[in-house]
Amino acid sequence: MKTIIIFLFTVVLSYISSNAQIGDNFPAIKGETLEGKIIEIPGDTNDKFTLVGMAYSKKSEADLNTWFEPIYFKFIYKSEKPSLFSSFAYDIHVYFIPMFTGVKTAAEKTVRRKALKNFDERLFPNILFYKGQLKPYKDALDFERKDTPYFFVINKEGKIVYATSGIFTEEKLAALEASIEDF
Repeated sequence: MKTIIIFLFTVVLSYISSNAQIGDNFPAIKGETLEGKIIEIPGDTNDKFTLVGMAYSKKSEADLNTWFEPIYFKFIYKSEKPSLFSSFAYDIHVYFIPMFTGVKTAAEKTVRRKALKNFDERLFPNILFYKGQLKPYKDALDFERKDTPYFFVINKEGKIVYATSGIFTEEKLAALEASIEDF
């Protein structure tokens, strides 16, 4: 019985912490894409919804990578030939943000070079390298676990309308998609 209560408490606490920032303004973050373009979120992305995935440790980056393909095919991919379903495609900004903070800022250039060699170049405009302080984002976005990637859906006004974290699951993707469709 005690185990069940602890499990339920953990689930409720996880739900509350992942939704603590809903309705808050997303804190401004500026970075550079693999193509060399400087982007500030939400300032440069206020013309449409924005999906942001953020990671600030080696382990969380591995979990962030599990989201690349599903998010690419759900939100980024545009077929070269028009079809009946072309009108159902999403028109949102999508950015995956590896964060380099503190001592790790020295590794940013090395990681960038590896990314240029190892990532599919179709993702280059969607990978945004951030170098700077972690504390403002950790405080504002409730980053509690450093080994976990965090995902946010931001509306045109720069407010967070959905948040989740962790490794990719179909359920999380469905909830993320529903948060965009609700608006």
